[in-house]
Amino acid sequence: QVQLVESGGGLVQAGGSLRLSCAASGRTCSSYAMGWLRQAPGKEREFVGGIGRFRGNTYYADSVKGRFTISRDNVKNTVYLQMNSLKPEDTAVYYCAARVTVTTTTQWDYWGQGTQVTVSS
Repeated sequence: QVQLVESGGGLVQAGGSLRLSCAASGRTCSSYAMGWLRQAPGKEREFVGGIGRFRGNTYYADSVKGRFTISRDNVKNTVYLQMNSLKPEDTAVYYCAARVTVTTTTQWDYWGQGTQVTVSS
């Protein structure tokens, strides 16, 4: 199993940037594909981005493509989500998740506790 802890959330103005981190413990994050998902108030949880286990292929939701970048540092056992050009509609709780392979659904096996991102207009 793997335990995931997110950090880096906060309040930012529209157009600004934030970098979220997800620290893994237990099994190393290199053993898993890693993903970021988010849930806005009153909305269903949705896939944001994922990074593959072996070749590091990345996948993004259309709504964040070109603005968000997911990366992983297997030495630090940490996954990052760099978020640029933030919009108010990006406001949500962001979750780090792990699974054997990337899925663009919300069906991930392991989850962090989430970190709040609020984008003001």
